Amino acid sequence: MPGKLFLIPNVIADATQENVIPHSVKERLKSLRLFLVEDIRTARRYLSSLKVIESIEVLDFKVLNKDTQPSELAELLHPALTGNDMGVISESGCPCIADPGALAVAYAHQHNIQVVPLVGPSSILLALMASGLNGQRFAFHGYLPIDAKEAANVIKELERESKMRSQTQLFIETPYRNNSILDHLLNSLSPTTLLSIALDVTGGHESIKTKSIKDWKAEKPSFAKQPAVFSFLAV
Repeated sequence: MPGKLFLIPNVIADATQENVIPHSVKERLKSLRLFLVEDIRTARRYLSSLKVIESIEVLDFKVLNKDTQPSELAELLHPALTGNDMGVISESGCPCIADPGALAVAYAHQHNIQVVPLVGPSSILLALMASGLNGQRFAFHGYLPIDAKEAANVIKELERESKMRSQTQLFIETPYRNNSILDHLLNSLSPTTLLSIALDVTGGHESIKTKSIKDWKAEKPSFAKQPAVFSFLAV
């Protein structure tokens, strides 16, 4: 009988373990010894910080990242196929949301390995919750194109879809590009479109604000290099 594949949430802001990782997750971790992780060093540090495993040295980590090929999954998940429980840990937040852990989960479903998602923080859902935008119809689009012209075209197309479907559009960005992405949004979106910007969600410098493009332009901020979730709704 196959083991189970547990999806282990990680923090999305430093030193927030006590506030955002539930006790039930910590209890489950006590019995797990096999993990698929994006980066072994940071995964070891994260598990150590939870102080629920007596010795990190007894744990077995294998890398599952954006470079993992489908042909490698059989070997990576062999322990689960032979009856051992395994955990998947993302670098940030919940596994499989904008995360390569989805590869392991897809394989698990194909081979009758039970998948067990555990509760934890998701910057995308928390940002949506706090935005005041449409939470019944929304779409997450990952990252915008780096090229300014391509980014502008995508933003305008997403705005048209948002207007037509009353759909909130969400995406994330690398912290050092926050200000350039804000420029693209202010230059491409209509004045009445509502834009929500969530910075450092759950962290010590958390800021979540929703304004019209017109109002953002009137008082344009300059953002620090912090993790951000952007969302907008054309009204």
